[in-house]
This record gives sequence, structure tokens and C-alpha cells, in this order.
Amino acid sequence: MAKKDKEQKTNAMRILEKLQIPYEMHVYDCQDFLDGVQVAELLGLPHEEVYKTLVTIGKSRAYYVFVIPIEAELDLKKAARAAGEKSIEMLPLKDLTPVTGYVRGGCTALGMKKQFPVFLQEGAGNQEHIYVSGGRRGAQMELGPEDFLRACGGKLADVCTHGDS
Repeated sequence: MAKKDKEQKTNAMRILEKLQIPYEMHVYDCQDFLDGVQVAELLGLPHEEVYKTLVTIGKSRAYYVFVIPIEAELDLKKAARAAGEKSIEMLPLKDLTPVTGYVRGGCTALGMKKQFPVFLQEGAGNQEHIYVSGGRRGAQMELGPEDFLRACGGKLADVCTHGDS
């Protein structure tokens, strides 16, 4: 069947195409979860350009999405401040798919079940392009940080333990 050979579009890809935002897909063979560092190594990508998507829940029970460099750690106090929350904690893994519609290793800020506030680590604004999940395991999207922010309605914020990332 010819359809199986055709690239399956994800919600993230459809959103970018609808907004006429240029992006490039980088695909790799992946059945199980790989962390961002493993993905960067597999694709031969510079670590500082590859970003991971983290989903959190605030004290108000609202959800927030943070997109940070793969080698960085989310500073929960800075994240809470950026989101205007008293405190924030990581979303339990068991809740990831029901809340976002995505699986671990394939989660992206674009095309979640609902649009949540998105914060991109401020250093990304200095990059020519960034790599984020394409909405499924085995797919990374390369696009400009300003295009990413426009597509997800996000904003830059210093939310990492070391704000220089």
C-alpha cells in the first residue's frame, strides 16, 4: 500500500503548514522512549539547538508547557514565576497522554489536545533554528524560534536552573 510509505503528518506539522511556517523534518527509527541527548546524538545535531518539552501543573491546577535545552533543567521557581503561579510541579507521566494527546518522547507544544501557555527558554531566541519534537517518537522538527513561538502562542522566559541556556 502506497499510503504506508507516505510520511504521516502530525498535528504539529499540520499547524505549521496551515500557518505557512517553514520547517524541516528529521526522522529516525525509534520504538521506545529516547531522551533528547540520545536523539541529538542519533541525528548528529548540536545539543544546544535541541529542545525538550516539559509539561507542568500549577497550584491553580492549570497546565503549562516549558520548552528548554535538552541538557538544561527546569527551575520550578522560575517556571512558576513566569507562569504567574505560586508553585509548579512536573505533570505525572501517567497524565501526559490524557492531558496532551502525546506520548513521552513525542510530546511537542504544537497541537496538544488544548492550547496551554508555552514558555521557551530565552536563550533560544539567539538561535537561528531549534529542533523540537515533531509530535511523535522518531520525528524532530527544525524551525526558527520566532516561528515556533508564533505557532504555539508562546513567549520567551528564563526558566532554567542556569539562565544562560
